Amino acid sequence: MKLKTLFTTTAVSAAVMVASSAMAGEITVMSWGGAYTKSQTEAYYKPWEAETGHKVNSVDSDNPATPIKAQVEAGNVSIDVADIEYSDAIRLCDEGLLEEIDTSSLPAAPDGTAATADFIEGAITDCAVANIVWSTVFAYDSSKISGDAPTTLADFYDTAKYPGKRGMRKAAKANMEMALIADGVAPADVYSVLETEEGVQRALDKMATIKDDIIWWEAGAQPPQLLADGEVAMTTAYNGRIFNAAIGEDKPFEIVWDGQILDFDLYAVPKGAPNKELAMEFITYATATERLAAQASWIAYGPARKSSADLVGLFNDGKTEMAPHMPTAPANMKTALVNNYEFWADRDSELSEQFNAWLLAN
Repeated sequence: MKLKTLFTTTAVSAAVMVASSAMAGEITVMSWGGAYTKSQTEAYYKPWEAETGHKVNSVDSDNPATPIKAQVEAGNVSIDVADIEYSDAIRLCDEGLLEEIDTSSLPAAPDGTAATADFIEGAITDCAVANIVWSTVFAYDSSKISGDAPTTLADFYDTAKYPGKRGMRKAAKANMEMALIADGVAPADVYSVLETEEGVQRALDKMATIKDDIIWWEAGAQPPQLLADGEVAMTTAYNGRIFNAAIGEDKPFEIVWDGQILDFDLYAVPKGAPNKELAMEFITYATATERLAAQASWIAYGPARKSSADLVGLFNDGKTEMAPHMPTAPANMKTALVNNYEFWADRDSELSEQFNAWLLAN
């Protein structure tokens, strides 16, 4: 009897494995590369592959919104899931370039709270679901700063007191807001100022004061490398990238939280994705409470669900508490500015043109 039972169990298990293998599929997920994609690989991709038998093909982009738009408009979509910024999620959705998200498919919190109530306000849109809260900050190499350390965005622009090159992302977004804060505009007033032509010019004029000292970066992995190579004295950067260099790689880098620009990154499915149903299943899995908390053990980005907060513990080094390093930690939020996604969804093209014209001007 035992032999028969063992045989039956083995046969059933084998049948299940064969069936699972036959049904296994593949999706292609586009993200930003470096330490960020590694955090997603460890927290989402590997567990999902192990639990489902499906495969994730990971590809990187300096900004996934750009190739997604190009692919959909060309009718040649190879990406199933893309990790994109909030304003891009709104804009691409409005342009009909993303699939709509069925919020009823998103998993409830462990205590039964519906996903729509458990995600941070604004984290779910018609076409995208947030996974992280991140910020643009500036950072410096403490081994190369003598005297008082920089503490404000005004210090970032003070090349007399703090000589050396400055790294900045080659884009209007975040740079304009940070320039205005450095020029004395209160964070609460930044977007009302930036809505005017005078405000835009004020931001460009402020950036012009250090234009000759700027080294432009385009990929998130570049700022910590610019610091490590000594090419810049300070650089704007994504907070998680600096955290990973400082804590994960023991670099003497320090983040300055003054005027940090808070934002979401969200998962979206491009219109016409070749594996739409499987892509939606992946998003459902990846945005569950436990998975979002797991990502926070790999990089200092806050999870987009309230129920994940209490599960955030140590970095994967087993000793570093993650909470103080999150952009949403109370001590880091004193002068924070939340990215106005509606402003950028409406004016990104216009301000990018003005920014690019300024770049080319003498």
